[in-house]
Amino acid sequence: MRQELMSLPKGLAEEVSKNLVMVARLIDEEPEQAYAYSRIALRLASRVAAVREAAGFAAYASQKFSEALAEFRAARRMTGSVELWPVMADCERGLGRPERALAMAGEPEVQKLDKAGQVEMRLVAAGARRDMGQLDAAIVTLQSPELASHSVQPWTARLRYAYADALLAAGREDEAREWFAKTVEADKDGATDASDRLAEMDGVEFVDAMHSEDEDDSAAEGRDLGADEFEDDEDDDQDPAEVARAEAAGDVTEYYDEDDEEYEPLDRAEADADSDDDRKSGGRA
Repeated sequence: MRQELMSLPKGLAEEVSKNLVMVARLIDEEPEQAYAYSRIALRLASRVAAVREAAGFAAYASQKFSEALAEFRAARRMTGSVELWPVMADCERGLGRPERALAMAGEPEVQKLDKAGQVEMRLVAAGARRDMGQLDAAIVTLQSPELASHSVQPWTARLRYAYADALLAAGREDEAREWFAKTVEADKDGATDASDRLAEMDGVEFVDAMHSEDEDDSAAEGRDLGADEFEDDEDDDQDPAEVARAEAAGDVTEYYDEDDEEYEPLDRAEADADSDDDRKSGGRA
């Protein structure tokens, strides 16, 4: 790429390079932003094959498959390389044309790919078979020396995962579980969610501990609030007339002060004395 950019004026090359760096940095997490940077680079240097390729991958990551395919084709015309053949075929899948992807899998260009490219082409072809509802054919397509090999290569985890997923889709659960387990063994970088799929098949449920603690705290807070409200309601519901009668009977330790409009502590001795006076005078007025 650096050599291609050297064909540009220095200032322009630096500007294009900055945008391509942002494409590479954002393409996995923020594909739309990566796409925006790729368009800037494309406007600045559309005749550079590396720029067309980067624009293609940014469009592909944003699921703009028609644009991606156009950029990949342009890059291929400029370089004559077949390296982009598998991703071009996958763009055909993305455009709803799996039969074209399968046709590309049978073209002479596939034989010119390196091992990684051939495995990628096999994955695309199997995906196209699945798109067409041909599950058994997809499974057969993935069966290969690379799948059977015990050595772990950069493509091993993805190949095993695709095979396990196809087996599961075909209802072959025991075999699928075995291959998801093999995927986990090869997937040291966590490129797939094979461990989650395996746990799901084993009936393991994951609980978010932080979320659970928040719920417990909220529930406890709700219980405390409910108790406080209940206590307040008990006070608010007391009828002053009932309180007066209870005071006369000596059943309470508080009385309602009408002047202050609140409950005041009731001295038990005073309450007993008031009760005696009331009985002597025939009760409170």
